[in-house]
Amino acid sequence: MSRLVKKSPSLCTDLPLDNTVICNKLHLLRQLLKSCFGPTGRLKQVHNNIGGHVVTTSTSSVLLPAISSSQSFINLIKTSILNHVSRFSDCGLFAAILCLSLIEQAKQSGLSGSVAIGVNKHLLGLCTSYLQREDCGCKVKLDFCSSHNLITLASSIISSKPACVLTESEVLHISKLSVQAFLLTVPCNSSGEVSLGQIVSISVEGHPVLNSAVFPGLLVDTPDDLCLDKSENQHSNPLRLVVFSASLAGDLSELGDGKIDVHPGVDTDSQILDQLLELVKQVVKDEVEVFVCQKVIHPVVQQYLKRHGVIVIERLGITLMEPLTQLTGAQPVATLNTTIPAKAYGKVKDLSILQFGSKTMLHLQPPGESSICTMILCHRNETMLSELKVACQKTEHVLRLTLREPSALLGGGCTETHLAAYVRHKSMKEVTETVSALGCSRTEHLRGVDGFCHSLESVAAALEHDGGDSVMDLTHAHHWTRPADVMKEQEDSSGFCGCGLMESSPNQRWTYLNTNYQEFSPAPLSGDAAVQPRVLDSFTAKLNALQVAVETANLALDVRYLIQDMN
Repeated sequence: MSRLVKKSPSLCTDLPLDNTVICNKLHLLRQLLKSCFGPTGRLKQVHNNIGGHVVTTSTSSVLLPAISSSQSFINLIKTSILNHVSRFSDCGLFAAILCLSLIEQAKQSGLSGSVAIGVNKHLLGLCTSYLQREDCGCKVKLDFCSSHNLITLASSIISSKPACVLTESEVLHISKLSVQAFLLTVPCNSSGEVSLGQIVSISVEGHPVLNSAVFPGLLVDTPDDLCLDKSENQHSNPLRLVVFSASLAGDLSELGDGKIDVHPGVDTDSQILDQLLELVKQVVKDEVEVFVCQKVIHPVVQQYLKRHGVIVIERLGITLMEPLTQLTGAQPVATLNTTIPAKAYGKVKDLSILQFGSKTMLHLQPPGESSICTMILCHRNETMLSELKVACQKTEHVLRLTLREPSALLGGGCTETHLAAYVRHKSMKEVTETVSALGCSRTEHLRGVDGFCHSLESVAAALEHDGGDSVMDLTHAHHWTRPADVMKEQEDSSGFCGCGLMESSPNQRWTYLNTNYQEFSPAPLSGDAAVQPRVLDSFTAKLNALQVAVETANLALDVRYLIQDMN
């Protein structure tokens, strides 16, 4: 008889943001994420205290899942940020830092939760409507007739991942490859609904980053005994190809579900093998020259195919099945019990062997225009290579988002400071109407606006990790950084702003971030086409990150109780 144990009562925490332990954890998480932010962010090593894999990263999509917390309030914020990252790939740290800053500022301001939430919602509406305007001062239109801004956008993402450990020339090389691969996945002559292709990434450890390359078509592992004669490999007609998703290993279990009657004395293995041989005889008769199987092929079947001059590729894996069928037009054969219809066959233009370090790859070249390409990524060690692969996947996703909205935002903290200045100015102009609509006092409204703008400015200031000062010019509201030891008389020598569009001039006026200054309307920049931004952020990803940050902060401010089951 099992012993009955009385259930423990649930633990209820009233007003979690008044709990010192929770607030300290939120502050610590904010400091941790701030230290990772931007191209000079500090790396984090995360590992379990009982062993296991060590993670070295500064990327939100890798760092946040690696950080575990027993505090459900922390996990609520973490889950919200990770959901954004899973959908948009970029601006995860921006969303997290802004969200935590908004919570901290709301608590420091002394505002009630309902007032802070109302002001935040109103100011979020100001930001989103401004960012979607055609005359927005921190938005850049992307011209697909030129690859310059696309490369700048890709470079901004890749250079913001310091764990990749790339030089300036390596960042440019990978950025160009990312844009090249992205453009290869966009069909040129498709009518009606357009379906984007795929980029297949292959990692090669121990080789220079500059050896990385992009190839149209698909690269797969080469069979050990494959030898292509170059003189015989110049085909005027495409090669016929067949793809099997079913196993051809000859196992009884691979025949599918159902009841199997076996007569006494019958050798099932030989019968299945005979059936496989009948199948490949049809393949040879149909003049197939490339035979691909997702799983294992019986050695006797392989020998028969090779004896008839057919190139055999087995253990392709499920990951490459979709790009292969897109590339060749083949329909995977999933059964061994029927003849193969003619429409199931696909085509490849040609085959060639490529060598990358210790890897020998078979290059399947598309028969015509194809939206499938392969990116070979090289790096010096496993950690750097893993982070580089993540960075390139994020870059691909962000570039795809530009097809929906061909715009970008100024990077380097300039969008944040510009928005903060705009919100201050707009809020002061409309203070009477806003106070009436929100049902709060002018003082409460002013505190809420200050907290919101300080939060935006703190995100820009988080880009500086070497003790320098973060400032904003009082004309265009762009973000600038100065080394900490710059003298007063040298303040005009700040070089370029964070996004690279503005160069400092002797007559500029400045203010330090997170200090009080007279509100002003940020002046638009002159439309000089010769001057291009050096740092860009994804418009779609950052706009959503801004919304997620404010909405998650408001949700946190609205939590009244935490109820935790202790059983």
